[in-house]
Amino acid sequence: MLLLVCVVFLRCDLARGQQANGSDPPPDAPKPGIAKEKGFFGRWAEFYRQDWRGTATSSPVASLSTPERRGLPSPLDSPPFPNSDWSYGGSPVIGEPDTNSYPLMTAINQARTRTKLYGWIDPTLNFSTSAVSNAPEANDVYANRFELNQLVLYAERLPDSVQRDHVDWGYHLTALYGTDYRFTTGKGYLSGAWVNDHDEYGFDPTLEYVDIYVPQVAQGMNVRVGRFISVPGIEAQLAPNNYIFSHSLLYAIDPFTDTGLIATVKLNEQWLVQLGITGGHDVALWTTDAKPSGTACLGYTTKSVNDNVYACANGINDGKYAYNNLQQYDGTWYHKFSKTVHMATEAWYMYERDVPALGGNIHPETGANAAYCLPGQQRCTAPEYAVVDFLQKELSAHDFLSFRSDFLDDKKGQRTGYETKYSENTIMWCHWIGTTVQLRPELRFERAWNVTAYDNGRRHNQLTAASDLIFHF
Repeated sequence: MLLLVCVVFLRCDLARGQQANGSDPPPDAPKPGIAKEKGFFGRWAEFYRQDWRGTATSSPVASLSTPERRGLPSPLDSPPFPNSDWSYGGSPVIGEPDTNSYPLMTAINQARTRTKLYGWIDPTLNFSTSAVSNAPEANDVYANRFELNQLVLYAERLPDSVQRDHVDWGYHLTALYGTDYRFTTGKGYLSGAWVNDHDEYGFDPTLEYVDIYVPQVAQGMNVRVGRFISVPGIEAQLAPNNYIFSHSLLYAIDPFTDTGLIATVKLNEQWLVQLGITGGHDVALWTTDAKPSGTACLGYTTKSVNDNVYACANGINDGKYAYNNLQQYDGTWYHKFSKTVHMATEAWYMYERDVPALGGNIHPETGANAAYCLPGQQRCTAPEYAVVDFLQKELSAHDFLSFRSDFLDDKKGQRTGYETKYSENTIMWCHWIGTTVQLRPELRFERAWNVTAYDNGRRHNQLTAASDLIFHF
């Protein structure tokens, strides 16, 4: 079905491009040197050959016809960093032209359409002092194993948010297979493989949404409808979007996806506001756990682009216990010290009310934990708070270092299964081969301070040496 939908959009986009441009190549024409007469596999191989040798160059026509970015300049280099902008969720970057080209699209139709198919494969390897499980660490959760964490295919069309003349649209579909499906599973979205069966490998249709861009509202408004990544936060579950291969403890237990509607309004070059309504976190609208939930975010960037603050109240409702019905209050701060050094800091507070007590007569949701309530309580409020900081140093156009410090207090044990405070420190080196291969080795040490929470409740401490390799296609 995903491929059928993509073929339809590709044909329509190609036809519009030919009508609009006549005999001229469209803005996202292929790079010179990838000849039309080559076959599908020849064009695909040629893209990688040029990319890895550093001989790929932008099309002269594309350089002339690509619109200039509208708004403040991008603060970061990407690559080597995952993003060139201080990130916010729920919308493409308003005012940013789509200049991306991908190996698969070059092979399919020489990148002549706005609809694009692309993705990556992400195998991983870790060595751990734990024998069985690295939980609550995310991604390399299975100890001392080689795994396929992610095989991802995107189908995407970005709305043109540079122009101010007409309403435009886009869409996004994601198919994810691998061990990481457990971290994106939403109840009601083919969720039985994890929620009921706890299969190590599985499939998740992680994202399905439509974007409508309306330029007449302020300096542009994007309305996203569907299932999308939960808006606040530095990290995202999709591997290339993160500084470090493994995730922070903070990210491992917060919401992953929401289903509903969110409007993002660019008030001016510095201020951004978002309002949305969803069915709650990690649940489909047709499940009994879904309930109307509000999201409100405010973002501010200084004129120097050296600082950005982004605050969100996410998934807010009555807070009564349901599947992942977390009440989340989140704030991030990005700061650029110099051309090559920047940091990203995030803190949140979350809770659920009326969570069933551990050992009580009320059973928790399938796949969820009970809370360590006070003696005699059948239900209680389960809060947790966390803070994380990432410090990055750009070494070259192909390399950067990242150091992460992380603290989590799972005050009632409802998120991790253990009532304890955690700390975590990780150092990672990211190296790019061209723009299509990433290698991210890391060394990570973490501790559960109050109880033995690691290796299925046998250890206070855990040390892991791990790496992933992202091959983009």
